[in-house]
Amino acid sequence: MLVDTHCHLGDRRFDADRDAVLDRARHVGVGHIVTIADSIETTMQAIALADRYGLSASAGVHPHAASTWTEDVAARIAACLDHPAVVAVGETGLDYHYDYAPRPAQRAAFEAQLALGSERNRPVVVHGREADRDLAAMLQASGSPTATIVLHSFSSGPTVVDAGMAIGAYFSFSGMVTFKNWNLLDVVRTCPADRLLLETDAPYLAPVPHRGRRNEPAFVRGIAERVAELRDVSVDEVITTTTANAGRCFGSRVAQPMTTQS
Repeated sequence: MLVDTHCHLGDRRFDADRDAVLDRARHVGVGHIVTIADSIETTMQAIALADRYGLSASAGVHPHAASTWTEDVAARIAACLDHPAVVAVGETGLDYHYDYAPRPAQRAAFEAQLALGSERNRPVVVHGREADRDLAAMLQASGSPTATIVLHSFSSGPTVVDAGMAIGAYFSFSGMVTFKNWNLLDVVRTCPADRLLLETDAPYLAPVPHRGRRNEPAFVRGIAERVAELRDVSVDEVITTTTANAGRCFGSRVAQPMTTQS
């Protein structure tokens, strides 16, 4: 089965047809979804959806919301990791493109969530945009034992590639691999097979031929097909490999099929 390792299923754009979205995903072989949080509010929402549909969830604060990171929020995120559906910390990281939060606040929240992932033995889902130098440095300096890192919707340059390879990070590829102007195809081709993950980042980044529409978990099938083409292997091999990797990264919960109805 396919695993969509990064989907914002709680986004309001799914409110009208969430059950149908999940039915379409099941129809193309998506067996499990990791529902991603980006704030304390969406963490609680992700947990509720995971409970309702038999999915998994993350708990964390996105760099856009890094200014909200306080001791209270940190304690609440840590407490959420006790929930059996919560399989990861994040998404966290650095985003210097929009700078919605001051960069020092982004780095502080990221550092704290890296430490939390290490302390609680949870992978940390990392977002990076136009912050390669600082992102790579923080990954390399994250201490020992280092948390398992998932470089989600990977689109960074060689500095982050090298840092990720050095720490054994997982590289998660999204619908961007289908874009004509995407220039990191060699990273897809050369990524070690045991470090490869698939995601939609839905409702964002819909792959070709759905670009410009709302993305949804069913479209991860097309991403798997493009990755298979780039790596010159069968789609079945990509699905088998990435699903095994998801289980190793996030735990055995991702092997459990989502429920058919709420």
